[in-house]
Amino acid sequence: MPQRLGPKLLNFASEIDVNTVEQANLAASMPFVHPHVSLMPDAHLGKGSAVGTVIPTKGAVIPAAVGVDIGCGMVAAKTRFTERDLAARFGGEYAQELPTLRRLVEDAIPPSPGNYNKKLQRFPFTAKKHDELLELQADLDVDLSHSPKWMQQLGSLGGGNHFIELCVDNNDNVWLFLHSGSRGVGNKIAQRHINIALQQCSGDPLIKVPNRDLAFLNEGTPEFDRYIRDLKWAQRFAYLNRAEMMDRFIHVFASWLGVQPQRVETERINCHHNYTAPTRLDGETCG
Repeated sequence: MPQRLGPKLLNFASEIDVNTVEQANLAASMPFVHPHVSLMPDAHLGKGSAVGTVIPTKGAVIPAAVGVDIGCGMVAAKTRFTERDLAARFGGEYAQELPTLRRLVEDAIPPSPGNYNKKLQRFPFTAKKHDELLELQADLDVDLSHSPKWMQQLGSLGGGNHFIELCVDNNDNVWLFLHSGSRGVGNKIAQRHINIALQQCSGDPLIKVPNRDLAFLNEGTPEFDRYIRDLKWAQRFAYLNRAEMMDRFIHVFASWLGVQPQRVETERINCHHNYTAPTRLDGETCG
């Protein structure tokens, strides 16, 4: 059962520090939070709002709480191979071959902030994702003039806590795993709307915000609608960015093993953890 730490704050973590609780209570104090803020098991201190927090809102959205890496999340692909298969492929030992795999991965997926793809046509599966995002951009009328190289960013990892891993589960199954989001283009979209929210809240004497990173946009305004449209595009970019990187990871993993790429993957999970979406709570629509 969750622990109640404030009038509108529930805690699902077995361990939580005081600063994180204070930060979450500030978010929970916003009048449009409904019905309560929830701290997840991984909750910890963040910028403006605690990381690992679910903040349902009614009639408003907090861009900084959604985050600057819109749509950040993880993707994992289960392979048909086991660790025993890897050992057999390389004569009983595969650890010394992992640096080769790493070089192949880093060649296929640009790591680190600011690194983009030099070519858009290197992989045959990339164009379909570009086309989907171009169509969605047109449908939502998303202004991407701030990020002229967003197409080169698709399929790049970024920095910070983004990573790529080769994993083995408790049943000896080999998984391919990575963590990333919407890259520079998502950051530019987020920063634009965070600044708009700050301007609107600071320009209204009737609005009291306990923390500048809790500045919000009211539903029913052009600014709110614009943010939601841009957010939808950025979240899709982040999802397809992870999908593109996983497709590339599978491609080079297959090359490393000496098998066809279509023989590698048996299951895939791709999900956000930095996002917002309409939902129904207590019979009411919340975000």
